[in-house]
Amino acid sequence: MSPAEKTTDFIVRRPDDWHLHLRDGEMLKAVLPHSSAHFGRAIIMPNLVPPVVTVANAKAYRARILAAMPAGHSFEPLMTLYLTESTDPADVKAGVKSGLIKALKLYPAGATTNSDSGVRNIEAIYPVLEKMAEVDVPLLVHGEVTDADIDIFDREAVFIERVLSPIRERFADLRIVMEHVTTEDGVDFVKGAGARTAATITTHHLIINRNAILVGGIKPHYYCLPVAKREKHRLALRAAATSGHARFFLGTDSAPHAKSAKECACGCAGVFNAANTVNCLAHVFEQEGALDKLEAFMSLNGPAFYGLPANEERIRLFKGDAPLVLDDKITAGGDDVVIFDPGFPLFWRYETANA
Repeated sequence: MSPAEKTTDFIVRRPDDWHLHLRDGEMLKAVLPHSSAHFGRAIIMPNLVPPVVTVANAKAYRARILAAMPAGHSFEPLMTLYLTESTDPADVKAGVKSGLIKALKLYPAGATTNSDSGVRNIEAIYPVLEKMAEVDVPLLVHGEVTDADIDIFDREAVFIERVLSPIRERFADLRIVMEHVTTEDGVDFVKGAGARTAATITTHHLIINRNAILVGGIKPHYYCLPVAKREKHRLALRAAATSGHARFFLGTDSAPHAKSAKECACGCAGVFNAANTVNCLAHVFEQEGALDKLEAFMSLNGPAFYGLPANEERIRLFKGDAPLVLDDKITAGGDDVVIFDPGFPLFWRYETANA
């Protein structure tokens, strides 16, 4: 498929999700089928209550995920550890050697949902980062400072300057993923940081800017962290995602919350987009004249950076004449969870294809 070729029907490898929140309990049971139906694998975020801080925690959480898997679904949860100032490097090494632990997640304390156990003193985790570089397991970074004097729209850029750049310089062999990058600054940093640095980009940050949250009334279901930024940043993300650049790949950051926890005086941050991400991405890449780059973003770049094979299974994407009629919510534990609304009709469909 050439960039200029107009196509309405093509086949790609089954996609993966390199940043996913499945939660636990009834929410896990409700949201898991919407990821396991669409993705071959996913990096599972560890910010539960309490967080997944040890290999034993991760093993138990993986068992709960597999127990909740719908019959007939083929999906591999890739487990991570929640990095704290008391993380044991020996436990990390054992988890990586066992094949269970695929990454560790750095949450600056207070940066996002369930991040109170996160890191306050970056230098305190340097021994763990040294061990991670030794065993070659990626560091996944929520790239925001939490200082009260820093504007929320500037948190990512300041984090790059104060925290990420020094880590990148000090630990040259450490693989780093800048999770859910939201700014032109982040895109530029990843491009210039070399082969051991990558970034995930969410579906919703390719579609919405900060106006979507605030113009015409507050839209709580578009509120996420990192928060959506100015239009110039959204355009930088779209350019990076659709460029085919090998170190940008899909991480949905699908983060479900009950509707009652979103539509309240202090609503939770998170967008639940697992149910329609592939449809949305096909629309975005078609808009950008880059359908030939969609497979790289969804299905190839992530596995390559993690040192894993691409999925053998294929899906067929095809464009219909009439818009899809999709559910706008699901039910979890007696409450609704609202599905991401891209704000435009979706015409792209997909189905499993023979290899």
